[in-house]
Amino acid sequence: MAMKDYSDEFKADAVALYESTPGATYKSIAADLGINRATLREWVLRDRERRGVTASLATAAEAPARAGAATSSTDPDERIRQLEARVAELEASERKLATERDILRKAAKYFRGDELVISRFQFVDDHRATYEVKRLCEVLELNRSSYYKWLSGRQARAARQHRDRVLAEKIREVHGESGGAYGSPRVTAELKEKGLPVNEKRVARVMRAFSITGIRLRRRVRTTVPDPAATLVADLFRRDFTAPEPGRKYMGDITYLPLAGGEFLYLATVLDCFSRKVVGWSIADHMRTDLVADALRMAARSRGGLDGSLFHSDHGAQYGSRAFADLCTQLGVTRSMGAVGTSADNAACESFHASLKRETLQGAHDYSDAATCRRTVFAWLTRYNTRRRHSANGHLSPNEYERRHHAAKLTLAA
Repeated sequence: MAMKDYSDEFKADAVALYESTPGATYKSIAADLGINRATLREWVLRDRERRGVTASLATAAEAPARAGAATSSTDPDERIRQLEARVAELEASERKLATERDILRKAAKYFRGDELVISRFQFVDDHRATYEVKRLCEVLELNRSSYYKWLSGRQARAARQHRDRVLAEKIREVHGESGGAYGSPRVTAELKEKGLPVNEKRVARVMRAFSITGIRLRRRVRTTVPDPAATLVADLFRRDFTAPEPGRKYMGDITYLPLAGGEFLYLATVLDCFSRKVVGWSIADHMRTDLVADALRMAARSRGGLDGSLFHSDHGAQYGSRAFADLCTQLGVTRSMGAVGTSADNAACESFHASLKRETLQGAHDYSDAATCRRTVFAWLTRYNTRRRHSANGHLSPNEYERRHHAAKLTLAA
């Protein structure tokens, strides 16, 4: 069921996602969000009007007129010549694009992490007999002089790589002796103790290049803080995170979203146990009750009501608060809570949040700033519902899984 009443937070995030996505169209972004194209366009135009930004359509309107000018001649022979010239131009453009696609397809395997620039140069060198160096550099956005400079330094680079390999073996020896615990500072100190004067920056670079890492415990952020004064709530789920149809059972949790500088945003989600669809969420810089309450209100709007449903959570103070209990009563929701300090009692939500951070951070330690974090997580959440295939749904997206369920019910009823 499409959401009828979108929150201001959802609208703002949708507009920000559209405005920050290069080459975005209303149709593509609306499809990701699961909303109507016209609705998204209205939100964007309204936001631009509020900010005093006007989009000029003159250039787009004039383009077709200019394209048709070449064939406006009344002389049939002249028009044929013009059309033949245009066909030749388009064929040349197509050949150029085909060459670019061929180069980029072959270049993809060369582009790896920190070696991106070096790999581009290596690709040019490996394919200079097939394509012109000038063309290769244009497609890969390289400066030809930089490529030739890289080529001239091949011997020096090989010697440096050999020295790095020798150092890497010594680092591995020290690293192994430490039980794999030492990072670059302690490895450097140990090498100096062994009579090998080396710079810590070089040790760190070689360790990165050869995937030698020390043990680094990441700061654990506690999001579940029980309220000792909260009313006892029974566990009605008993670790059964399935449901016979949508709208019967929901589960929720809070997770932290790391930012640069040790700061955090917090995400509260509400998932439907039937399809694992995210029916409600809220992102804020605090973990007050408002965070989980806003997520539950969004779920009520997206489902058209929650009356008669179950909602399961952990024993966090937010979920055990009087304000949240009153909201559940108001919405007709029966609460359920797992045992204190037992993550397995809310395992499905824990797994969902782990997937979110794994796929959005992609190995990074943080989302940089708050605006980037919000856009990234918002885009993932909406695509999760509309496009991401879920193993619990037979590798269908939550929306598609629910659509097929409703279609099957209608078929049986007929």
